[in-house]
Amino acid sequence: MTEEEMVRAFITKNFLFSDDGRLGDEDSLMDKGVLDSTGVLEFVGFLESTYGLKVLDEELVPDNLDSIRSAAAFVRRKLQGRATVSGA
Repeated sequence: MTEEEMVRAFITKNFLFSDDGRLGDEDSLMDKGVLDSTGVLEFVGFLESTYGLKVLDEELVPDNLDSIRSAAAFVRRKLQGRATVSGA
């Protein structure tokens, strides 16, 4: 399963009640009302426990975690040791 598939499965199960028909890979999870501040913390916990990585406070920015695609890319960068604060 790809990182996008893992992230989508988690978001769908925990925040969309198994109905992901309205969420595209680049849709903003915050703007769409999928995640609130508590949801972000749960999402970060999922990423840390699933991938064995640590999300730093300064990495909690929209460029890294605001869509399925950006979160999957962030995970790949972290796993390769290339994550940056801005996600660039």
